[in-house]
Order: sequence, then C-alpha cells, then structure tokens
Amino acid sequence: MITTQSKTDLKNMNRQQLVRYVEMLGQPSFRAEQLLAWLYRPGITDFSQMTDLAKELRALLAQRARISRFENPVVEVSEDGAVKFGFTLEDGKMIESVLIPEEDRNTLCVSTQVGCAMGCTFCLTGKMGFSRNLKPAEIVNQVCAVRDWMLEQNRGDQIKGELSNLVFMGMGEPLANLDNLLIALSILTEQRGLDFSSRRITVSTSGLVPQMLEFGRKSEVNLAVSLHAVDNATRSMLMPINRKYPLEELLAACKEYQMKKRQRIMFEYVLLEGVNDSDADAVKLAELLRGIPCKINLLVVNATEGCPHRSPGREHILRFQEILRRRGYAVFIRQSRGEDISAACGQLAARVQGTPSV
Repeated sequence: MITTQSKTDLKNMNRQQLVRYVEMLGQPSFRAEQLLAWLYRPGITDFSQMTDLAKELRALLAQRARISRFENPVVEVSEDGAVKFGFTLEDGKMIESVLIPEEDRNTLCVSTQVGCAMGCTFCLTGKMGFSRNLKPAEIVNQVCAVRDWMLEQNRGDQIKGELSNLVFMGMGEPLANLDNLLIALSILTEQRGLDFSSRRITVSTSGLVPQMLEFGRKSEVNLAVSLHAVDNATRSMLMPINRKYPLEELLAACKEYQMKKRQRIMFEYVLLEGVNDSDADAVKLAELLRGIPCKINLLVVNATEGCPHRSPGREHILRFQEILRRRGYAVFIRQSRGEDISAACGQLAARVQGTPSV
C-alpha cells in the first residue's frame, strides 16, 4: 500500500531530476516542463488542477507522487514590521523563517537545517544542537509558504510588493547541507519554478572552506562569509569552526573564490562589546580583507536570554564603520529586527517546542 508519506515529493526535484522522473514513468521529457510550470504556482495542491496534463498522467501522478506544502505556520508580526514564521515539519520538528520588509525590497531569511552544529556563541540556534539537514522541498516550501501568506493576507497596507530577496542566514549552516541547498537554489532560480534572480539570493557560511569553493564552482548566487573576528584566538572562541578552518585558510579561499564580474563577497561582522569592537580591530579587519572584492555588513547582536554578549552601542558602531569607510570599503549596518517577536534564529522554535534557550 502506498501511503502519502511514501509517495515521491516532486518538490525535492529540480528540472533535470523531474525530466528523469517523468521519463521513468514512460512520459516524454517535456512533461517535466509542464509540471514545473504548475508545482510552484500559488494555490496548487493537487494534480487534478494541472489541466494541460493528460488525465491518465494526472491519475498516475496521484498514485505515486505528492506536492508537499507547509500549512498553518506559527506567525508573529513585530512592531517594526518583521514577520516570524514557525513551520512544523512532517517529523514534528520546527524550523523558522523571517520576512523583513523594507521600502525597496522584501527579504526572506531561510533555514537550511533543523538546529545547527556550528556552536557559535552569539547564536541561539547553535545552542539547540543539530538535528538534521532539510530536504530541498523543506527549503523551497519556506519561500512558497511566505509568498502565499503575503498573497492570502492581502497585506498591501503593511508590506508593499512581492517577495524579492532571499538570504540563507536562518537556522543551520547552509554549506553543511550543500547537495540539498544546490537543488533548492536550482528550483528557486528556475524560470518555470520560482524565478528568482541569482543576484537577489545570498547564501551565508561560517567558513566551511572546501564546501565554499565547491559552491563557488556550482552556483552563481551571492556569498556571505560570517567573519566576526580579526584574529584566530577570538574567532575560535566565538566560532569553533575556526579551529578547523582558521582565518588564513578562510581568507585564502575567499581570494580564490569564483565570482562573476562585479560580484563581491559580503563579510558579516557582529560587533560584540569588549570582544571584537576596538578601533584596532577595525584597522586589522581592513588589512585582512585587502585584495578581496567585498562589502562589509556590521551586525547588531540580538541579545537573547542567555547570550553572553552585548552590543557596544550606536556611537561605537558608527566609529567602527567610519574607520573601515576611510580605508575604501563599502560598509553597512544591519540593525537587528523583530526583537519583540523572538526573531533571532532559534528563539521561536525553542519557545514553541520547549527547547532550553541556554
């Protein structure tokens, strides 16, 4: 007996995989293109809705395949406009996505794992531990669900426009789930899929050097590197991954990383009071990044319960930014959003599922 769970989830497949699947069913390859044109449309939940497919094929797909989707998410809307989504997976675990509306764009922060194994001291997800990688469908369905929520809620008075940008900076280390990530990105950028421009997608890594170089060879989306310190001792204390891939190795990989013309690596640097925020740190950061086409995001820490770090304050952050700007870098300050709705990675899942936050 074929159960719903044992059926093939077509959202786990990119175009090439769908071609192989329909051919396995004895169908011509162009049926994969037709399927793609239907799978990611809002409101499509059943093969019977795919009216340009033959009835026999629709019946066969209904027997063997399924179209997964996230339903009934936990939704929290912040006073500053950020929206936190908690999605319950088929195994009962929860992941999170955060919608960040701005005047010129609507950005979704996407998760790639349940929990995280990196153990960064300033990140609540790292304290949750690692459960498992997300499947391609579980990555893509975050985007589909938020897009559908925006359409269904008719939030025109609160959120202008459509979902425009994706950042893979949610729960998990994206490059530790590289194979599934690449499939998901293929679906997201596929014209018949979700049709996002690769220029509007950014994937963040804590510094998995071999996977980072492989990613550069296989994907055209933007790369962000979580740096957060200018010496190995401090970075290893904040980010244990540095013990395996120290700064020298990471920065050498950044110089080797394959980029398109005019593309730049985004370096993320969370400012932590008394840890990595001195004027000398800013000067050293400028020296370390010399020769790498890049821009810098200075992050304000979301001081969750149990987090041992605090922000150095606005004036201090502005001084750090100015030191870098005087040395020729494009430097932006990314303010933490949604503090009133547990919008830091892991906060909502920890609260809903009862996971300890410290």
